Amino acid sequence: MIVRRARTLANDQKQLQNACMPAITIRDVPNETRDQLAERAAASGRSLQQYLRAELIRMAERPDNLAIVTRAQARVRQTGEGLTTEQILEVLDAHRAERR
Repeated sequence: MIVRRARTLANDQKQLQNACMPAITIRDVPNETRDQLAERAAASGRSLQQYLRAELIRMAERPDNLAIVTRAQARVRQTGEGLTTEQILEVLDAHRAERR
């Protein structure tokens, strides 16, 4: 009886938690795209929903391009130092060479 009641409470809590979570619906996803995402999910040992949830969270945690540029501009204003286009390209080339 106590075990059954504990299970019922646990199920109630899951339902309440899910009821508070927002849902996102994406329409008109091409079949090929859905299939590719499903393959990636399966390869990672997750359901498509779990995989997409993790990807959305990862995307939201990363700053967008505007935030990155704004931060860089603020740093230049604060320090008075910046990089020339040539310096930036040298750094990028060096990083690309390291990956090879």
